[in-house]
Amino acid sequence: MRELAETARQWVAEGRVAFLARPVTEQGFGPRDPAGALLVDVRGECVGALYRGVFDAELVAEAAALGGGAGAEGARVCELSVGAGEAVEARLTCGGQAEVLLQPLAAIPAEWWELLGTGAGVALVTRLNEDADRAESRVVRADGTAGDDAERRAGELLGTRRPGRDALYGGSGLVLVEAYPSAPHVVIGGAGELAEVIAAQAALLGWEAVAVESAAEAEKVLSAHRDAACLVLLSHEPDFDVPALRTALALGIPYVGALGSRRTTARRREGLLAAGVREAELARVHGPIGLDLGAKTPAETALAICAEILGVLGGREAQGLRDSDGPLR
Repeated sequence: MRELAETARQWVAEGRVAFLARPVTEQGFGPRDPAGALLVDVRGECVGALYRGVFDAELVAEAAALGGGAGAEGARVCELSVGAGEAVEARLTCGGQAEVLLQPLAAIPAEWWELLGTGAGVALVTRLNEDADRAESRVVRADGTAGDDAERRAGELLGTRRPGRDALYGGSGLVLVEAYPSAPHVVIGGAGELAEVIAAQAALLGWEAVAVESAAEAEKVLSAHRDAACLVLLSHEPDFDVPALRTALALGIPYVGALGSRRTTARRREGLLAAGVREAELARVHGPIGLDLGAKTPAETALAICAEILGVLGGREAQGLRDSDGPLR
């Protein structure tokens, strides 16, 4: 969705009749991009990515059918499906069904595109009437105060630090909640090969990453990215690791982890207690860092660390999928 912001603003400025398409409900397809969305105009131009383009032609046809009569109020929910053979051809993991909302671009608040373009954490709450032919959207900021159920759900989704959508059903119709938190900003305390592969793994996940080499530099970066920052401390220097950890805890950074042996972890613990950090706060430090994946190499260690960050940000306790009975999401 974020990559559409510039094009959306340009199309609105041109007065182009166009629509924003994104899923309301979906089943199947296998792993998919929770931020997937598509801009489509009545002339057939498409910008964005939704189900690897398998529905683009159908959405173009729907957009053309709505055509010039689509003002800021018109909308349509399209029921779409793809079979196993088509899924293979489109390089999808498997077939599936989706209800996709086509909403006039003119109905999307300009503030939405502005905030997405800056990388800010923000959510869009779209209320559809009973006939799903009218959709009204409003922006919910990450730092805003929650009011109704939709805004509270938006806050919960933003809190996971990962893009997400949810459909809420009520007496007045359906409400689509779409959340786009700021991308996790991994602050790596220290340098070397492990720092490099952690940064590479973070980039693969669409996260930001920066290496710092002093406690003062760590404080500066953590403060600048307070809501999205994750501290991965590699340094074993007491004048670096203890102050950096103390700063991260004081700022309420979502993820705080420190590499080191159990002996080093104990030394840091004593240093933090001596620096005035409360016992309860120490439980927020993940040290030794990372999930127990049997990692040996720098690349494996980076994977274990980033996997732990992902789980913590999503509020999940790591376990094998075969050991759980909940939905795969």
